[in-house]
Amino acid sequence: MPEFDYVTDAVVVGSGGGLCGAVTAAAAGLETLVIEKEPRVGGSTAISGGVLWLPNNPLMQAERVPDSFEDAMAYFDTVVGDAGPASSPERRAAYVTEGANMIGFLQDQGMSFVRCEGYSDYYAGVRGIAGGVARGRSIEATIFDGRELGPWLAKLPTGLTPVVVLTGEVAKLSLVLRSWAGARTAGRVAMRTATGRLKGQTLLSNGAALIGQTLRAAIKHEVSIWTDTAIVDLLVDGGRVVGVAANRHGRTVRIGARRGVLLGSGGFARNKAMRETYSRQPNAAEWTVANPGDTGEVLEMAMAHGAAVDLMDEAWWIPASLKPDGLAMHIGERSKPGSIIVDRDGRRYFNEAVSYMEAGRQMYLHNENGRSVPSWLIVDSRHRKRYLFAFQPPGITPKEWIETGYMKKADTLDELARSCGIDPDGLTATVERFNASARDGIDPEFHRGEGAHEQYQGDPTHTPNASVGPLDQPPYFAVAIYPGDVGTSGGMLCDEFSRVLDTGHRPIPGLYATGNCTASVMGRTYPGAGASIGSSFVFAYVAMKHAARTALV
Repeated sequence: MPEFDYVTDAVVVGSGGGLCGAVTAAAAGLETLVIEKEPRVGGSTAISGGVLWLPNNPLMQAERVPDSFEDAMAYFDTVVGDAGPASSPERRAAYVTEGANMIGFLQDQGMSFVRCEGYSDYYAGVRGIAGGVARGRSIEATIFDGRELGPWLAKLPTGLTPVVVLTGEVAKLSLVLRSWAGARTAGRVAMRTATGRLKGQTLLSNGAALIGQTLRAAIKHEVSIWTDTAIVDLLVDGGRVVGVAANRHGRTVRIGARRGVLLGSGGFARNKAMRETYSRQPNAAEWTVANPGDTGEVLEMAMAHGAAVDLMDEAWWIPASLKPDGLAMHIGERSKPGSIIVDRDGRRYFNEAVSYMEAGRQMYLHNENGRSVPSWLIVDSRHRKRYLFAFQPPGITPKEWIETGYMKKADTLDELARSCGIDPDGLTATVERFNASARDGIDPEFHRGEGAHEQYQGDPTHTPNASVGPLDQPPYFAVAIYPGDVGTSGGMLCDEFSRVLDTGHRPIPGLYATGNCTASVMGRTYPGAGASIGSSFVFAYVAMKHAARTALV
């Protein structure tokens, strides 16, 4: 048995979804330590939208939103399909069943959630898909006053936006100039933000609220949390992982774990060498919004100890543009009328309004001929006047965008195409063909606007199709878009108990994993908003429930 400087029951590496595992372990009576290499807690989850996609969850049940285990499994089957052992029937069943149990557990720990009403499953209503829920299976943490964390508040990253907005409000907020619902939402958000400031509150929403509430529960259970502490190796005795070695304050500390080690360290989005080795190409580590600590060394460490991996070429893709001041993710813009995406030949090649991960996958699938990375998101002036673009309010196009060439602007499609390096004849023909049907709200090529999520992200005031409308109002605008991501989604292969499997697909005793350092149960798809955070939280919960049942080392 190795000699230890510190011994506890459970060691959790990473403070995103791993915090849920820490609360689970501590509530089961286990002495628990969380180590986080960054100075702040929460990882990529804390700077995200903070949504969890959980079928048949207690909030749905309380509000009588129809769902069932059978529908959820049918949805997995028709959306995810056969994605290999990472998304085995056993892991899917565990996700659906334990996800609902987890929310009940977290509510018992004082956490509070709200449904994202109308935030549809990403494939609900799509042809050939069964079991989708149009009203949505996504939930998020309620707004939380960070002052409840005391000095730990300083360990949380700042919020996503200067206003206190729920992720489930964003779609309506984007229609502030188009609907009364959008205007009311804007007023509610403004009032909430102003009132909080007047009261001296530190109101948190999105990922900061989710991590903040989970951190509060961890503190209540006296979980030890060491920031600025990086794991440097796994400690193994007789084939069992019995602890970790970590760098803390410039020295190596050997930490024993009687019940198990949970790796929840994130993926390798910021590791250029790993992305060149594993990710789809072309690819740049600069095309990610994952947190700076998402550098993959923990995954490499596990692989060195015999862990099997899968889906290493996948990430949580999202179309992105390279603004002068940083990366911009494009979600709602793609779904609004008066927009299309084309390759360098000026041709549409997929339904622009599909989920962000599906859009990224389509960009790579079509790039076999080298013509779709980058692609071009093109809108007309009506779109620019009505809708948000790269987080910029409707009708306001910064001069810097045009002057730097980030956004191209032209009075004709031919001129626009030439400025972008797009085939002019191809673009003109594409727009003419698209407009002919779009005026009637129809997309015969790719069926845009048929799915519930496409309608949710569209403009409900635009009829007959909330997502489809012609591009016929000059001037025209275009930006180059790339397959960006919010993190990688391939990694260690785990079973339904979150145990890491070796290359022979046998559990490695004492070692568990969750989140983006694992091969996702979602396979190569993203079923709904919060699928990545949902699986990170659920399998952290599952792991520590299992660890609490194991015999002491």
